[in-house]
Amino acid sequence: MSDSDSAHESPPSLLGRLLFGSGLAALALRNLTNLDGRIAYADAKGVPLADKLVPASSGLLLGGGLGIGLWKLPKLSAASVATFFIGVTPVMHDFWAVDEDSRDEELTSFLQNLALLGAAIAFFKRARQN
Repeated sequence: MSDSDSAHESPPSLLGRLLFGSGLAALALRNLTNLDGRIAYADAKGVPLADKLVPASSGLLLGGGLGIGLWKLPKLSAASVATFFIGVTPVMHDFWAVDEDSRDEELTSFLQNLALLGAAIAFFKRARQN
């Protein structure tokens, strides 16, 4: 077995998983500890059933972040994170549809989420190889 073969059989970097996973878990916990504010923001963005979807999507992010960090059910965990970002990013950070005063902040959040989605996809691909 070559070194490149064994690299695909081991989990990704522990440090990378812990940084990514704990960051996602912290974001989810911030959502859950300010649930009323997050629901109100989602309502303002026109999200239907925001009182149900905000806690559910935050749960996806929390479970996925913990799962990636601990490398438990990694495909499901990475898919949960990707699902969160695919669903949330274009709706909540629609920089193209906001006034000019909010555009930079929404664009920054959109791009940050896009980068996190890319990392979730990379973790998913790696989990499929194991």
